[in-house]
Amino acid sequence: MRIEEGTKVINLVLPNIENGEFDMRDLYGKPFMLSFFRFASCPFCNMRMHELVKRYHEFGDEFEIVAIFDSPLDNLQKHASRHQPPFPILADPDNKYYKMYGIEHSISGVVKGMVTRLPTLIKGMSKGYLPTTLKGSITTMPADFLVDREGTIQTAYYGKDEGDHLPIKEVRSFSLQ
Repeated sequence: MRIEEGTKVINLVLPNIENGEFDMRDLYGKPFMLSFFRFASCPFCNMRMHELVKRYHEFGDEFEIVAIFDSPLDNLQKHASRHQPPFPILADPDNKYYKMYGIEHSISGVVKGMVTRLPTLIKGMSKGYLPTTLKGSITTMPADFLVDREGTIQTAYYGKDEGDHLPIKEVRSFSLQ
């Protein structure tokens, strides 16, 4: 079941790619985006990560991003570390929090993404983001949640296909409030 806007964020504790443990309670009092991705070698996910890292400075000093992948930690480290992210990247290989947040699966969303976002797929693969190790579900759809300082979800965005994330313009607008 989808998480509704206006509800309190569900706390999560997961391993990060730097071999530590991330506890979302450390972000309380700050606005942030909780972003659920697909598997670690997904070209669409890696293009989005590239964009978030590149544009991170646009979101202001207090805003944080938390990225969660449907992959084992070792595989996630192999693929995500190359981004040199200024924000936490977490592994949820058992989908514990994917289930709590109502993250969806869709075969038609995979097909739709491959057809309608073919240029992004080709660009991602040309940058070396090749889906070589499918450790995670190929049918997982992305989702983004914008959370305010009080821990309330202000925006709950569930992707309609494998490359559908909340537009950067909306993230930036929220982050600078």
